[in-house]
Formats: sequence, structure tokens, C-alpha cells
Amino acid sequence: MPELQVSPHRNLVTPVGRQQIETNVERLQAELSDARASEDRSSIARIQRDLRYWTERLRTAEVVTAATAGTVRFGSTVTLAKADGSRVEYQIVGEDEADPARGRISYVAPIAKLLIGAGEGDAVVLPDGEATVSRLR
Repeated sequence: MPELQVSPHRNLVTPVGRQQIETNVERLQAELSDARASEDRSSIARIQRDLRYWTERLRTAEVVTAATAGTVRFGSTVTLAKADGSRVEYQIVGEDEADPARGRISYVAPIAKLLIGAGEGDAVVLPDGEATVSRLR
């Protein structure tokens, strides 16, 4: 079974992200105990692999609290006003926390890189057109 690849980027996480990693480790430890008790070798191998990944992510986690000082940073939630009048909101989070469908984007994602450092009122050019930072928290 191939190993899960650990990102080469710093493992920045929000406090919520750190808790999610801890929860994954605890869940996998419990699953491993159950799999060992039932002698389910295929599950044991998968769980051990996943546990190695999440244990490493926990070991390397760097918790960053959102410090909004007028510019978009790691942990910030930013609302963009698009030229067509629509709005979109993103929170910049760690790689393992990312959930683009819910507006949670990794700090290494191209859109996050465009947003980091921008302030309220700044224009940013997104792949689908220009937008303005209308709210930052």
C-alpha cells in the first residue's frame, strides 16, 4: 500500500485544524485497536499507513491564530465582491483543513496566494475576473 504523501510546505494550521488532526489520530488509534482485535490484516495496514500520515501532520503542525491587521493573512476570512455583483467568501486555512466547496482554501492554493496581503478595497484579479476585497475578518 503506497504511503500518503506529506506536503513539502510548512504545516500551518488554525486552532480548529489542529483539533481536527488530533481527532483523526485518536480515531485511527481506536480503529487500529479494533482491527488488531479482529485480526483484519488489510485494515491494519491501511490504518497504520493513515496513522503514520496524521501523526506526522500532528508532529509538524504550526498553529497560527488569525491576526487580521488590515490585510488578508493565514486564518483570515475574506469576502470578495465580483464585477457581476456576486460575492464569494474564502477562509485561508492549512492544507489538511481545505474544503473548497465550503470556501476553505489552503494557504498554498493559487487564489489564496493572490489574496494574501490584500486589504479591504483592494482589487484582485481572479481566474474568472476582477474582484474587490469587500470584507476582511
